[in-house]
Amino acid sequence: MNATEALDKLDRAILRCLQANGRETYEVIGERVGLSASAVLRRVKRLEDAGVIDRYVALVRPEAVGLGLTAYLNVRLEKHTESHKRNPMDLFRAAVQTWPEVVECAALTGEMDFMLRVVVQDMAHYSRFIMETLLKHPSVQDCKTSFVLDRLKGTTALPL
Repeated sequence: MNATEALDKLDRAILRCLQANGRETYEVIGERVGLSASAVLRRVKRLEDAGVIDRYVALVRPEAVGLGLTAYLNVRLEKHTESHKRNPMDLFRAAVQTWPEVVECAALTGEMDFMLRVVVQDMAHYSRFIMETLLKHPSVQDCKTSFVLDRLKGTTALPL
């Protein structure tokens, strides 16, 4: 689906249903949006093929699997590099993909270069990650951490 091919109100309604429950049957979705199950299936397949629906996942509560500490880290990278070395941004981007503690990473504008959402068991696990992984990375110049005290809202649903 390209930029000129807009989603209609039925596509948006189907997407809202799937965002609320990705395992909902096409029959139930059809009842909610006023389509047959086969029409919903065709639309969902089109949305999948177009890349609008990226993938289906199970959302796991971190605390339920022993991951009780969430932190947001602002990371600043070194800016200079010798011509024979890879760009610090490229090195960092590749490394962060391999760190299981990092569940989200975004490049930022402003003073810091990246924001990481890190989920770990406890403060000892966090300390090991910082000292043995993040700060040992050659591109990392500085980081600042904020710990989550309470989660007021957590959703993966987009406002459609």
